[in-house]
Amino acid sequence: MHAPLPRVLFVTDLAYLSKGRRYCDEDIFLSSQLREWFDIALCHPLDALPLMDGFDVVVIRNSGPVLGYQDAFDMFARHARENGTKVFTQLTGKGDQRGKQYLVDLFADGFPVIPTVDDPRNVSRLPEVNTYVVKPKWGADSIGMRHSGRAELSQVEPGSLIQPRIDFVYEVSFYFIGHTVRYALYAPDPDRRWDLEPYSTTAQDREFAQRFVDWNDIDHGITRVDACRTVDGTLLLVELEDLNPYLSLDRLTESARREFVNHMAEAIVALCAQP
Repeated sequence: MHAPLPRVLFVTDLAYLSKGRRYCDEDIFLSSQLREWFDIALCHPLDALPLMDGFDVVVIRNSGPVLGYQDAFDMFARHARENGTKVFTQLTGKGDQRGKQYLVDLFADGFPVIPTVDDPRNVSRLPEVNTYVVKPKWGADSIGMRHSGRAELSQVEPGSLIQPRIDFVYEVSFYFIGHTVRYALYAPDPDRRWDLEPYSTTAQDREFAQRFVDWNDIDHGITRVDACRTVDGTLLLVELEDLNPYLSLDRLTESARREFVNHMAEAIVALCAQP
């Protein structure tokens, strides 16, 4: 007789809509491929709490902005911590799992991130530009984001993020499983963020992205490091997605997709084997 397969609860919102991306297609593909390794069941994030104890691992995928179900997510996370539930991606991230405070902290510590403050009294620390971006610390998919002139920044409520609007050549994303980068994609047209193409990384690029993944210190799970290439050639961190990052798997070749699935499956198997 064959040994039973590990049981995986795959948390996703297949009905979630986002401009330029079809989250459901990605998760239908991923879950169908992972069936080779696991007994897998899909559930909506609002159903994860009552179901999670019946599975070996909970995999959080394209579950939509947590803002839409914050109380339910907080209860899920608390139950996972109290009961030692194995969650992929683990819930110890310091990036988007905790809002956008990390951008303020990393900028203050001298990391290569988009200059960011959360108090209008600190605007002098930012470059002088014509337009600034103001957005909530707890946000996703540009929810609540607006543009402002420097003179109006004094009216911004403390706690909102304030950033200069930066001219950049392109955006690039690095996709990690654990501490290892598996592929990179970039948007050559700044006005078409999700029209992505394969990106050939340099050693300097990988060092840049690795610095943030090592700082975040997630051992099991998926992290997406989003950056922009400025006109002077510098890379600056835009976002550190460490909860449910969209993977843009449809932009990879078939062999690259298969390789990523294999690495993801191996990481989940290793997590299952942990005591």
